[in-house]
Amino acid sequence: MTARGSTGSRPAGQAPLDDIDTFARVVEAQSFSRAARALQLPTSTVSRSVARLEASLGVQLLARTTRALALTSDGAAFIARAGPALASLREAVRAVIEPADRPHGVLRLTAPHDLGTEWIPELVALYVARHPDVSVDVHLSGRTVDLVSEGFDVAIRAGRLRDSTLVAKKVRSLEAGLFAAPAYLARTAPIRTPADLAAHEMVLFKSKDHRLTLRLVGPRDATASVEVRGRINTDDFAFVRGALRSGCGVGILPRFLGHGDQRDGRLVQVLPGWIPNPGGQLHLVYPAAQHVPAKVIAFRDLLLERASAIPL
Repeated sequence: MTARGSTGSRPAGQAPLDDIDTFARVVEAQSFSRAARALQLPTSTVSRSVARLEASLGVQLLARTTRALALTSDGAAFIARAGPALASLREAVRAVIEPADRPHGVLRLTAPHDLGTEWIPELVALYVARHPDVSVDVHLSGRTVDLVSEGFDVAIRAGRLRDSTLVAKKVRSLEAGLFAAPAYLARTAPIRTPADLAAHEMVLFKSKDHRLTLRLVGPRDATASVEVRGRINTDDFAFVRGALRSGCGVGILPRFLGHGDQRDGRLVQVLPGWIPNPGGQLHLVYPAAQHVPAKVIAFRDLLLERASAIPL
């Protein structure tokens, strides 16, 4: 669109959109002066704009008198066709500009399966309750999704971050524990020290060759390292939890996954004074942009607000 009040000749039929919009405003107001006040322009500028439109179209659109103005037959035919299109354009502009400071649209969120089946549903439910103009698409995946190329707004990720082009907000530290089912512990040798784990069947997470070097931090910052093995290996903590419930062995679970089963007696924390693989972090990440959408800011703020309530 050209700047209002611009001059410059155009071939017949190539009318600038601003001139068409000004003409429509004059018709709506039934007055050049009232249209000028609405547009915050001098009346002379509005008059020149309509005259320029008439010259571009090669027809007279308005019959002017000292007391009133009226549409010509060409003017009436033109506004009948152009009016609805202009209304759609104005609505499109309002849809972008007016809600720029409030969350709206569709938020596309990706997260690992094990996170997405626990506290994220409650978080998303609270988010949509607070922001009625937002819808949420949740994509759960075991892989690291490329937010930009795949069109996602935000991701919740645990562990080490690799993509430095994203904005990352630390939510909180992740604490893990060692868990096993009571039935498994009842039929196996006691686990009193980290070294005892070497003799036990493990349910492993992202191991190589079904072996893993397990590093633990214990009381008074004591450390231990033990080689463990297991016949079951997976890339999903929710699967680890299910296998542990079935009595398959001992495994590492984030506290947010193990606390409910521990409370209900389905799992027991093994070596509760020792933390396996410490240093994990939970992050919210999103693409860097000059103007971060309000829907992303609102979700970020809600997640940080609720972080202390996450049983991690």
